[in-house]
Amino acid sequence: MKTSSNYILSATNIFKSYKELAEKAMAQLSDEQLFWQPDAESNSIYLIVKHLNGNMLSRWTDFLTTDGEKEWRNRDEEFVDDGMKKLKDEHMRGNLMKIWDEGWKCLFDTLNTLTENDLGKIVKIRNEEHSVMEAINRQVAHYSSHIGQIIFIAKMLKSEEWKSLSIPKNKSKEFNEKLMK
Repeated sequence: MKTSSNYILSATNIFKSYKELAEKAMAQLSDEQLFWQPDAESNSIYLIVKHLNGNMLSRWTDFLTTDGEKEWRNRDEEFVDDGMKKLKDEHMRGNLMKIWDEGWKCLFDTLNTLTENDLGKIVKIRNEEHSVMEAINRQVAHYSSHIGQIIFIAKMLKSEEWKSLSIPKNKSKEFNEKLMK
């Protein structure tokens, strides 16, 4: 029997799935590649991670009681290279993953507190009203689009060395046959 309480579990599992895909993509890259930008107007994986962190902390902190766009958030700064790529040491990837995990922890901690009764409540994002379910859907769409960018950049950088995160190219038949056994 499906109930709306399964929605929270479903959304949580979708977030976890996308988080894992991005982590598998980032794991294939060198530290320097995490900071690569094709041009000045494009974002590196690092800047995407920095933006996701800022968004997650803003949206999921005091989720039910305050606007999702916090006064302390500086969204524009999330897209500015703050010099972290110049560190060129063993802490570079660790620092990136620290901000990655911080945002996701905030999201998952909040989702773990929500109940079926919360889904119809109204929350605000930039003073725009959303049901809790709509706000969660908004973030699923937002985060999955950025994770797609992370995967695209990683795949582009790895080229022939890319290890597929799902069904490898030209391997659908073998994959399906394996599932049918």
